[in-house]
Amino acid sequence: MMTLLKGMMIGFAFVAPIGMQNLYVFNNAMNNRLRRAFLYVLFVWIADSAFSMAAFFGMGALISSHDTLKLIVMLLGGLLVMWIGYGILRGANSVQLNTQQNAVSLKKALVTAVIVSWANPQALIDGSLMLGALRGTLADSQVWPFIIGVIIATFIWFNAITITMNLLKDRLPKRVLVWVNILSAIIVLGYGVYLLVEAISMLI
Repeated sequence: MMTLLKGMMIGFAFVAPIGMQNLYVFNNAMNNRLRRAFLYVLFVWIADSAFSMAAFFGMGALISSHDTLKLIVMLLGGLLVMWIGYGILRGANSVQLNTQQNAVSLKKALVTAVIVSWANPQALIDGSLMLGALRGTLADSQVWPFIIGVIIATFIWFNAITITMNLLKDRLPKRVLVWVNILSAIIVLGYGVYLLVEAISMLI
């Protein structure tokens, strides 16, 4: 039980900083009905759980040891992240509260969830270093309770954001939501540009 709680504490620390996943969850919660937002956040949680497990079990070491693989992931990730940011920016002025007009296809939602979780190989490497170091302190019997704790924490975090933002959106004027979307889009676009710049710097 203590190992599970330790994993949850690390999980909250790992997921709390503002990043692509949190921006995506925040944006969906503000622009969709709660039921639809929960479905989208489920996809993000599944993708993030797979990401955490990959980092925990050392996939980041594989990427960090192969520069070509890291370069490919950064280039593709940067382009895909910029595409997501452009999509948010393009739809910023067409926000419709309490309707289904903001809904996207399940396939697009799933693909986007994977992109926002896996687009940054450096995060996987850093995650592997942190979680890998923690794994080294665990006995074999503690490995699964720990990573399950991490995954439970992300589930709680993403759903808490979704519920909170979805409840607040009805009290905010549409203009505020439009600017939230624009700000989110700018941050996401900047993140995509950052990945591309990092990839290009590897080629120089």
